[in-house]
Amino acid sequence: MSIHPNNPDERKIKQLVALLKKGGVIIYPTDTVYGMGCDIAHPEAIERICKIKQINPQKAQLSFLCSDLSHLSEYTKAIDTPLYRFLKLYLPGPFTFILEASKKVPKLLRTKKDTVGIRVPDNKICRAILTELGNPILSTSLPFNAEGEILTDAEEINELFENLVDMVVDGGAGGVIPSTIVDCTVSPPEIIREGAGEIV
Repeated sequence: MSIHPNNPDERKIKQLVALLKKGGVIIYPTDTVYGMGCDIAHPEAIERICKIKQINPQKAQLSFLCSDLSHLSEYTKAIDTPLYRFLKLYLPGPFTFILEASKKVPKLLRTKKDTVGIRVPDNKICRAILTELGNPILSTSLPFNAEGEILTDAEEINELFENLVDMVVDGGAGGVIPSTIVDCTVSPPEIIREGAGEIV
């Protein structure tokens, strides 16, 4: 399904959301690389994604996408003012912030430390899906291709995954640098992986 990156078609967004609400798995563009995701309310869809990526859901570092900061705060333990200001500086943007998980986060998505990785992507297609869905989307990067490269072309992605997922969204060329991961459970926050986002 082709969706214009700057002006997403509302009808197509509604179609995608209906698919997610039924427990579907989609591949979609973000503000970094193409991601694979599902509605976090569907454990069977989360397990399906883990099978495709051949990862154990309990051990995998799965993150999820929220539409904005207030949405994010529902899934994390109380965020104090300095941390809120810090997050506000960088969101939306190409960052994954590791935060303490609230009880609203499905057990399947919590790490042993009871933390969760959360993103608020600066991508119009993503934001339109999240706003319409009203729920976060589980997000994981795609497996690399046979050459060990990040997949950036939606047609190539479709050829590889069309029989494994329910929909591939073509939102233009994807990026090749993943998000910057920042651990916010320590003070000051610590960069775990340098990526597309720069912390000043």
